Amino acid sequence: MSNATASAADTVKRVSLLRILGPGHVWALGVGIVLVGEYTGWNFAADKGGTLAALIICWVIGLLYTSVAMIDSEVTSTVAAAGGQYAQAKHIVGPLMAFNVALYLVFAYTMLEVSNAILIADTVKSYAGDGFTDWHYKGIIAIVIVGLAALNYRGVLMTLNVNFVITAIAYLAIIVLFFSVQPWSQGTILKLNEMVTPKNALPYGWIGVIAAFHWGIWYYLGIEGTTQAAEEVRSPARSLPYGTMAGMITLLIGASLTWYICASLMPWQYLGFTYYPLLDAGKLTGSKLLETMMFTATILAALASANGCINDAARAWFSLGRDRYLPPWFSAVHPVYRTPYRSIIFLVPIALAFAFIANLGQAITFSILSGVLHYTFMSINIMMFRNKWPLGTIQRGYTHPFHPLPAIVLLALCVVTYFAIFLGYGAQLTAMVVFYVIMSLWFHFYRYRYVKRGDQFTMPWPKPLGY
Repeated sequence: MSNATASAADTVKRVSLLRILGPGHVWALGVGIVLVGEYTGWNFAADKGGTLAALIICWVIGLLYTSVAMIDSEVTSTVAAAGGQYAQAKHIVGPLMAFNVALYLVFAYTMLEVSNAILIADTVKSYAGDGFTDWHYKGIIAIVIVGLAALNYRGVLMTLNVNFVITAIAYLAIIVLFFSVQPWSQGTILKLNEMVTPKNALPYGWIGVIAAFHWGIWYYLGIEGTTQAAEEVRSPARSLPYGTMAGMITLLIGASLTWYICASLMPWQYLGFTYYPLLDAGKLTGSKLLETMMFTATILAALASANGCINDAARAWFSLGRDRYLPPWFSAVHPVYRTPYRSIIFLVPIALAFAFIANLGQAITFSILSGVLHYTFMSINIMMFRNKWPLGTIQRGYTHPFHPLPAIVLLALCVVTYFAIFLGYGAQLTAMVVFYVIMSLWFHFYRYRYVKRGDQFTMPWPKPLGY
């Protein structure tokens, strides 16, 4: 009997996440999480600084996220473990930083999931009419969060295959809309010269451009989520850099097309206010077919983002449990579906609670703040990584060029973004920093005693240079 029990325990112990994904799935995860930012969120930058500010921020924040993608591709192709930036911090900086980074990730993705569920409910409500009650509204939110959690529960391959399809449809909708409005013939449908004039291009001057950094993050927020698939891709050294960089190129093109269409159809005062810039663009063409297409694509983009967010938040939470930073109960892997099913289930009521009490602006800001905190860590992380293990000391799947310039650019742009967020949401920024400080103290003085310190470091690297 005791031998049978021991054998069963060993079998459970060997159950792990399944290496089954390729570069296309990595692309679907990264672009799927982010693409909803083209459908809503980015346009609030126009409210802060005008339509031209939204374009400037599109490209400047694109530079920030290109730096993120390059840095992530190097470190994660080398530290190929679930948890992404958490695993990087654990091996390169230390446990306390790793714990905080994991919290940043969980809250960034959970609040982004909440934002998507709210967006879907708001979009349906805008077309539903008077019979749509608060119960219907909350019911849609619950169906989205619970239904996508069930999909994630059933397996990562199914989850990301679905994401690939709906992300591709939502992205193609932007391309179709772009060519449908005849961008080569300004004045036929598009009226950029009327909407963006020298007088209203930057209505609040350059301080408006800085303030627009806050919402400009929404153009690309979440592309770094590709790193959460590190333990489930067949070839991390190939799939993660290819999938991440291809995703970033896809998003840069999509963001530029989105700005051009919306800025040519709507004055900045309205563009900075609406929750549905691309859907409104479809309406303003006068084509019912285009309007229906953009309505459907808005729903699909939000579903793809929420789906990827559940995947990523669960992997970060699972990693904390596996290393005993949280109770190891969270590290269980389903014996059939090979997913971190307990982490997936545990985060569902948290997402529902936030979705029922927060509005879209609050949820987006919470996600942005958590994201910028861990981008700041990444700039420090790559500096320490290159100093401790210079090129040639360990095998890298990808080496990003121009080091340390991307890290410096990333850090500088993060500082500007903090200032922009402080201008509009200073109290929320302060409250979040206090929250993370309290959690750090809890981890340092209480939780770390349960961590098996030797087991948490899994990379077979030589001692760091100088140690």
